[in-house]
Amino acid sequence: MRFPFALTAKIAGHIIKHKLKRTPKFAMVLQLEPLHTCNLTCTGCGRIREYSTSLKDMVPLEQCLAAAVECEAPMVSICGGEPLIYPKIEELVAGLREQGRVIYICTNGVFMRKKMRDYLAAIYTPEVEPKLKQLLSLNLITEKEAEAIRTADAAAKKKIVIRPSEWMYWNVHVDGLEFTHDLIVEREGVFKECVEAIKMAKIVGYQVATNTTVYRETDVAELDDMFKFLSSLEVDGHTISPGYDYDAAKKDMAKRLGRDPKEFFLTREMTREKFAKIEEWGKLFTIFGTPVYQEFLSGKRELTCTAWAIPTYNVKGWKAPCYLMTDGHYNGYKEMLSKVKWENYGVVDGKARDPRCENCMVHCGYDPSGALGTNYQRGDNWKNFRYNFGTKPKPFPASTDLTKRAYNGVTIGKGHLAEAKAALKSPAAGARGAFSHKEEEHAGAGSCSTEESTTAKTK
Repeated sequence: MRFPFALTAKIAGHIIKHKLKRTPKFAMVLQLEPLHTCNLTCTGCGRIREYSTSLKDMVPLEQCLAAAVECEAPMVSICGGEPLIYPKIEELVAGLREQGRVIYICTNGVFMRKKMRDYLAAIYTPEVEPKLKQLLSLNLITEKEAEAIRTADAAAKKKIVIRPSEWMYWNVHVDGLEFTHDLIVEREGVFKECVEAIKMAKIVGYQVATNTTVYRETDVAELDDMFKFLSSLEVDGHTISPGYDYDAAKKDMAKRLGRDPKEFFLTREMTREKFAKIEEWGKLFTIFGTPVYQEFLSGKRELTCTAWAIPTYNVKGWKAPCYLMTDGHYNGYKEMLSKVKWENYGVVDGKARDPRCENCMVHCGYDPSGALGTNYQRGDNWKNFRYNFGTKPKPFPASTDLTKRAYNGVTIGKGHLAEAKAALKSPAAGARGAFSHKEEEHAGAGSCSTEESTTAKTK
């Protein structure tokens, strides 16, 4: 099967139950943001600037778990900010599992290996040793880290940890190959860390997905190589969505970077051009998202927005109308459903009901539309059934050539800061005296080669 049977059956059962009950609107996926603090400042992301990023502003654990119960979504996507910074992330994952949820931890990957070492320390027995040796042979852990796992004390053994499960995915942010990804996350070395975290996760026994946002400058040929490379790592699935110019992202783009958002984000027509091959990718790789949504992205059909099916809960409550647009916050999911005038949003028959919706074709608004049959066409149910229960695509063969194409940035000295670093090393730079030290600090500010060199930044 393309996806684990238990997960597919759970989601299908949830839809069928509400269809039989004729529930007009119900949640499919809860976007849970326990905090908005992040260790990166990704270009195109306005999430960590729309709200407070102080670690004092977090959703209490009990409140997070209560939100999942309240909306009854079978799936919870833990996002943010960087959710692995959340002090109670292990307890949150454990609590959601006790509730029977399917869990996606949406992470930039920088802290993943630390969390997996915690898990190995908690379960260590001599039977774990072969995995440690494999991780050591691939330089995914150090000898010091391996010894710490072997000699973990009683407190480490009792610690609540994030354990592998068929009900949980690490959902790693990857926006292209090395040069592109590091440029978008505004820090060199992050792509390499993501890949090493993915490799470690697969060895240890976790399910791993990736999520990718496509922008105006994204090269479609690079996306081909990205999917092939990630598939060769045996990644379990991929979410891909168009970069949309929502308000918070536009403001950040203009204010912080001094760039025109129109030069970065996609229009509706550009999205269809970029996603012309989405159905082909869906056959070759395990793309999350219904084939109906894939047809929508490629321009073969229209869908209406069903943002209410993927609600967002964060530090201010239930966010409406969607994950990316903010017109208010509500104390309850049912209150939000009843008070928001959903008919005022989305695009219908090519006309935007709200100007802000004009270029949006994002999965959090339209992917559930394909599953729920809001724009039903004959054969849609069969398409979805065949896609979900069909054969899972085989991993793409690994090759030296593919790996070389993947590591096309800082690894080979061509990172986005390469020119600045080269200039600082030139004889002319040495003659600038006191100014050169400040410039060197600026050029190195985007570097990150290991997870240990990254610390959470709060504002």
